[in-house]
Amino acid sequence: MTVTPLAAHTSDRPAPAFRGRIGRDARSGHYAVPGRYRLHLSTACPDGLRIAITHGLLGLDTVCPATFLPAVPDSPDGGHSALRPLYEASAHRYTGPAVAPVLSDDWSGRIVSTHAPDIMRDLDRRFDGDRLSLYPCGAESEIEAVERMCAQGIEQAAQRAGSTGGEPVDRDMALTTLLETLGALERRLEGRTHLIREEITAANVELWVALVQLDTVHRNHLDASAVQRIADHPTLWAYARRLAAHPAFGGHLDLGGIARRHHARCHGLEAAGAAVQILDWAAHSAH
Repeated sequence: MTVTPLAAHTSDRPAPAFRGRIGRDARSGHYAVPGRYRLHLSTACPDGLRIAITHGLLGLDTVCPATFLPAVPDSPDGGHSALRPLYEASAHRYTGPAVAPVLSDDWSGRIVSTHAPDIMRDLDRRFDGDRLSLYPCGAESEIEAVERMCAQGIEQAAQRAGSTGGEPVDRDMALTTLLETLGALERRLEGRTHLIREEITAANVELWVALVQLDTVHRNHLDASAVQRIADHPTLWAYARRLAAHPAFGGHLDLGGIARRHHARCHGLEAAGAAVQILDWAAHSAH
């Protein structure tokens, strides 16, 4: 079954500072060797949470260790001081913030990539073993469509719907887009355990993190009526609750960290929807 992608839309994410890849062999420069690479993640960040879940599902704790960073960066520019040496070693006179996520090469002491989608795919494809495949053969286009739906139809639409700037008609249109996307996903999940295929894939990771952000972050800037309409997708939220019980998903959910990161970064006004929690994530999460 195919997933219909949304129209192209420019992402709100900044361009990655580094975008190297792990190749298949020594000719690629960066090639897969157990213990060579390290992840630097904050699970309060959506991209960090996506990578942490992927890392956990693939069982790569010893193959590619992960260092977990504080929820709120400690540098005035919004970066992590612990990552500054890596950035400065990787780019001459680097002046930007030392942000996570980072995939680094312990052999050289430099950064391979700060681009979450590439990191997730390389973790899945470059380290051999008897693990599941999160990007199974033939499913890439469906997974990319889910990525776009989550980024544009959930995360960006929810952010615009809760924005204090702009015109009311623009906020209404964004809420309509959000509800239409949730409705499409609700219908797709009826009678199914997973979003695509009959196994966990990267599509599950993308959607689950988007739903976490919707309920723990974006809901705070929506009115109560909008949140009630968002919550009125029982199959979708039952799916989110079910995945929260999986150790690789709920085990990385840092609700306190997400709240601290949001309050440190957000300058918007809190709305009535902040009082209407959709899921009790702490009760359902595996820790």
